[in-house]
Amino acid sequence: MQPVILAIESSCDETSASVIQAGKVLNNVIASQTVHQKYGGVVPELASRAHQQQIQHVVNEALTSAGIRAGQLNAIAFTRGPGLLGSLLVGVSFAKGMALALQLPLIEVNHMEAHVLAHFIDDPKPDFPFLCLTVSGGHTQLVMVRDHLHMEVIGETRDDAIGEAFDKAAKMMEFPYPGGPLIDKYAQQGNPKAFTFPQTSIPGLDFSFSGIKTAFLYFLRDHKKNDPHFVELYRNDICASLQAHLVGMVMDKLKQAVTHTGINRVAIAGGVAANSGLRKTLQVHARQSGWRVFIPGFQFCTDNAAMIAIAAHYKYLAKRFASLDVAPLANLSVGE
Repeated sequence: MQPVILAIESSCDETSASVIQAGKVLNNVIASQTVHQKYGGVVPELASRAHQQQIQHVVNEALTSAGIRAGQLNAIAFTRGPGLLGSLLVGVSFAKGMALALQLPLIEVNHMEAHVLAHFIDDPKPDFPFLCLTVSGGHTQLVMVRDHLHMEVIGETRDDAIGEAFDKAAKMMEFPYPGGPLIDKYAQQGNPKAFTFPQTSIPGLDFSFSGIKTAFLYFLRDHKKNDPHFVELYRNDICASLQAHLVGMVMDKLKQAVTHTGINRVAIAGGVAANSGLRKTLQVHARQSGWRVFIPGFQFCTDNAAMIAIAAHYKYLAKRFASLDVAPLANLSVGE
């Protein structure tokens, strides 16, 4: 049976719904939250309130634009975690209520696994097994993907995520939130070799980004002592140098993972997968080393329900359903 599934994503500050039919994603409706901009970061309580205000409208729009009636659905899918607990609770509760009212099965989806499976929304799709570098504001992971429903984390950050490093650095330079994309924008006009930062490395395939955040704080402090307008004058070069350093950190580990596993099919996923520096560096190295590289479309990098939908499709085919007493898990790990 080729199911029709409604998927809901509410892990952080994007309220999203998507309808998938016979494995084909029909739409990807996203309502963003602008309320957090004046606070310089996501405020969990405000995020959950915004989800409550938007979720009904977003779900209705997804069904209407897909030309699907509620009675045609075969299942309701939702993000169980990881994410902000209050935000997750809104999506989980809505999905439960809708499934109960329509007497449909529930499908819980791991947010990080969904990022990986975003590669199966459009062509080209990677063959198994492949490696996925999953990079976002909350996570940095190297994942061995054996099939649609079997994944293993082989490396991850021991402290901060690369996306947080980008956003915190942007905040130090007094960029408006979200600052990570602005660093990418300015970096494209700068010299990536203008400034250097200390190398921080830990054994194995794990990552650590707390050290570079501290080093960047001291870098700005020392240069601004001599010139209060340092950031304004050298903005593009600072961004280009920092971005090149952070991209280099994840690329080093990715190269090690390819060598360690012998797998040269490499994908990237998550919000930072939209970073132009990472995309270009990966593509250049792929040409030099013979890697097969898979990069999702921009709309499937950030949080979205289309990736929840494609993950739910494969779980439906495997008859992996959730019970009505399922609860959100803020720290859900890949493979759980």
